[in-house]
Amino acid sequence: MGARGAPSRRRQAGRRLRYLPTGSFPFLLLLLLLCIQLGGGQKKKENLLAEKVEQLMEWSSRRSIFRMNGDKFRKFIKAPPRNYSMIVMFTALQPQRQCSVCRQANEEYQILANSWRYSSAFCNKLFFSMVDYDEGSDVFQQLNMNSAPTFMHFPPKGRPKRADTFDLQRIGFAAEQLAKWIADRTDVHIRVFRPPNYSGTIALALLVSLVGGLLYLRRNNLEFIYNKTGWAMVSLCIVFAMTSGQMWNHIRGPPYAHKNPHNGQVSYIHGSSQAQFVAESHIILVLTFW
Repeated sequence: MGARGAPSRRRQAGRRLRYLPTGSFPFLLLLLLLCIQLGGGQKKKENLLAEKVEQLMEWSSRRSIFRMNGDKFRKFIKAPPRNYSMIVMFTALQPQRQCSVCRQANEEYQILANSWRYSSAFCNKLFFSMVDYDEGSDVFQQLNMNSAPTFMHFPPKGRPKRADTFDLQRIGFAAEQLAKWIADRTDVHIRVFRPPNYSGTIALALLVSLVGGLLYLRRNNLEFIYNKTGWAMVSLCIVFAMTSGQMWNHIRGPPYAHKNPHNGQVSYIHGSSQAQFVAESHIILVLTFW
């Protein structure tokens, strides 16, 4: 029985092999090659991303803001893959551009970037860079940008939206305002640390010394302290100073004027009713006392 059963089982196995669809082998081979290719492509993207992040971290270790030309901009900001946010200041700092606003905005931008670089929350999810018009004019043309300075946020995925462009003309370019805007766009909160400025302390000390000296000289006749008219005039001066355009300039930090980097045209009057330049306050002051 055993000898007869062995050939019978071999014939049944042969029938099963003959009934297997011969077209399935190329399909399985193609599927295997596709899986290998996808895995290799994903690995390549991960390696490219790691190289980009490593390069950005190296630049950040040298300086808080690194400059970019057109090639670097397209490689590290426009081209995927990217898992980090990039804040870019588009500016024109060369002396021949005569953009005083750009220099003022650059100082505030430097304070903000330094605050992030030396904070305990510093990580590889946010970087600060700069594109100067004379080093990356092609980037300005690519973005259809005709004014400077301009601050933009490039998110990790997708294209920048309208809110990713900082409203400098309305809000100003103070480091605190930039930090608030970055927190809204990236959920990264930056505490701004400014270098010590003793000018206010010196001015207060001089004022106290002046008032003290005046009181000392008039120590035998201090009736003017009880003069209601004098105190009323002082109060009016304080009210006018606090509600003046200069106080708005102090709070908002707007630029003195705006210069178009392409044609060099300077604007001293803002085109919007919601903002102003510092020059407008000086013009009103001159017209008032004319």
